[in-house]
Amino acid sequence: MSSCAFSACTFHKTLKSHESMCNKPSYLKKSFVPADVSRVKMTWRNSMTWQQTGSRLQCGALNGKNNLCFLKGNTFQLDDVIEAQQFDREILSAIFEVAHEMETIEKTSRGNQLLKGYLMATLFYEPSTRTRLSFESAMKRLGGEVLTTENAREFSSAAKGETLEDTIRTVEGYSDIIVMRHFESGAARRAAMTANIPVINAGDGPGEHPTQALLDVYTIEREIGKLDGIKVGLVGDLANGRTVRSLAYLLSKFNDVKIYFVSPEVVKMKDDIKEYLTSKGIKWEESVDLMEVASKCDVVYQTRIQKERFGERIDLYNEARGRYIVDRNVLSVMQKHAVVMHPLPRLDEITVEVDEDPRAAYFRQAKNGLYIRMALLKLLLVGW
Repeated sequence: MSSCAFSACTFHKTLKSHESMCNKPSYLKKSFVPADVSRVKMTWRNSMTWQQTGSRLQCGALNGKNNLCFLKGNTFQLDDVIEAQQFDREILSAIFEVAHEMETIEKTSRGNQLLKGYLMATLFYEPSTRTRLSFESAMKRLGGEVLTTENAREFSSAAKGETLEDTIRTVEGYSDIIVMRHFESGAARRAAMTANIPVINAGDGPGEHPTQALLDVYTIEREIGKLDGIKVGLVGDLANGRTVRSLAYLLSKFNDVKIYFVSPEVVKMKDDIKEYLTSKGIKWEESVDLMEVASKCDVVYQTRIQKERFGERIDLYNEARGRYIVDRNVLSVMQKHAVVMHPLPRLDEITVEVDEDPRAAYFRQAKNGLYIRMALLKLLLVGW
C-alpha cells in the first residue's frame, strides 16, 4: 500500500476520482491492492500513519501539498518495488537525486550508518552476480546487515515443497526488507501481497526487472544528458529478456522517444509491450538491420540470448545466438555521443575489443546499479 490512500469505507468509490485529481495513476492500484480492502497491506510505516490520521493515509494531491512529497523525512510513495509501471517521471527524478547522494556517500563517507539496525534478506531462486552483490553491497555500505540465500531453489525449504507464500511469511520474521529473484513471472507480486515488509523484485522469470530498468534509465541520463527525444535500440533476446521489458515501460514515461527492436524472429519483442508503447504514444519499429539502427540511436542496448529460457529447444537457441553482435564495425557507424549498454552477463554478443571504446558504458552501468539500489533501500526503509 502506498502513501496515497483513502479510508477503507470509501476506497473503491474514490480511486477513480483520486486519479483524476492527481492527474496520475494511483500507486495503490499499481501496488496490487486486493478487492477486499480489509486485506490492504499494512507495513510498519503505513500502520503508524493509519494510527496517527484516524484510518486515513494522506494523499498530497488532495491536500494541496503534492510538491512537498519528496521532502526529507517524508515516507516513500511506494511500499514495494515490483514493476516498472509503478514509477512516474516525478518519482524517477527524485530517486535519481537520492542516487547521486548515495554516490557521494559511497565515495566519501565509508562507515555510513544510515541503515544501522536494519536487516535485508536476499532470496535468489535463480543465479545472479551483479544484482545480488550490488544489493548486498548497497545494504552494507549504508550500515545494514544481510541475510542471504544464493540458490534458494535448491538450498532452501522450497526444495522440500514449501510454498513461496510460506517462505515469505517466515523470512519476514527475520528481516526488515526482502529482495527476491524468482524463476516464475508474477512471483514478486505474490511475495508483496504476502509480506508485511517491503519487497523488491530482483527479476521474476521472463517478467520484469524494475531495479535494472531504473539503473538503465539513470545511466542513459548520465551518459547522454537527457531522456526526452532519444532513440534506443533494444537488441537480442527481446522475448525472454525481463530487462528490456522493464526498460521499455520506463522509457514510455518520456517525450519524443523512439525504440527500435532488433532481434532474431524466434525472440521478437512480445505484443503486449508493443501495444503498451503504442497506447502511450511511443514510436517503435522492428528491424533486422543492426548497422542501420546503430547509426541512428543514442543507445544501443544489447542483451544475450538466454539459453535457460529455451528448455529442450536447443535448435531454436542455436538459431538465435550469434545473429547480432556489437563489434568494431557497429561502433564505426555509431554517433560519437552514443553508448553501448548491456545488463550483463555477456557471452559473445559484444566483442571484448569494444570494451576499450569510451562509448562502452556497460561497466559504468553496472556500477550505477549500486547507487540506485542504495537509494531504494534508503527510501523504502527510512523514507526521503
